[in-house]
Amino acid sequence: MLTEWKRRKAAERVKPGNGRPLKPFRWWQQLNRALFHLPLVDADGRQVVYSVDVRHWQQFTTEDGKGKAHLYADGRHIAESKLPAAFPVNDGTAEGGIIEVKESAFGLKRCHFIAADGSERQLTPDPASAEGRRARLDRERPGLSRGISVFSVLLLFGPLALLALQLAESITRIPPVAERFGTFTSPVDLPLWLNVTLGVVAAAASTERALRLRYSTILDGS
Repeated sequence: MLTEWKRRKAAERVKPGNGRPLKPFRWWQQLNRALFHLPLVDADGRQVVYSVDVRHWQQFTTEDGKGKAHLYADGRHIAESKLPAAFPVNDGTAEGGIIEVKESAFGLKRCHFIAADGSERQLTPDPASAEGRRARLDRERPGLSRGISVFSVLLLFGPLALLALQLAESITRIPPVAERFGTFTSPVDLPLWLNVTLGVVAAAASTERALRLRYSTILDGS
């Protein structure tokens, strides 16, 4: 029920587009743009290709920290919305479906089509985009792709463990907690440069996961 309420609120944020053409994906946009496509057959039996275009840098230039998603149909701008977005689309059924788009600090964590019956599927990334290149690696080199995926998760566990130790130390310094449970001192005290390095490594790992639209509140959100 809560999810449906959130989707209705997201649908209320959708504004009409201006009909401008969709710009092709350029090689220098690998880390600041996401472009996904979805072919659907409408009620007239005609195939329509919907495209979702997100510029990641926009979330860092707005006061509320929310970027925008733009929806195109056959290369023409038909709608836009602040993120998270829920775009109604014509899939040939009476109820229609929605394209749901959600963003994280590292990229997209969701770009899926949800049909009226509840079934869903991820949109296809543009071949020229970073997400498209990552998907091609998964198809052509599945073994290497799995290895990279596992390595990304492992890289996130180190900073997460250090964060847990630092958090535990901070909590036990609170007087009521210290009086009841005693204090805890983290056995690991890293220099600033190493903390910064681990932060950069964790950001890179989360970015790789975002290219596959993988997101975990614990791993990527911490």
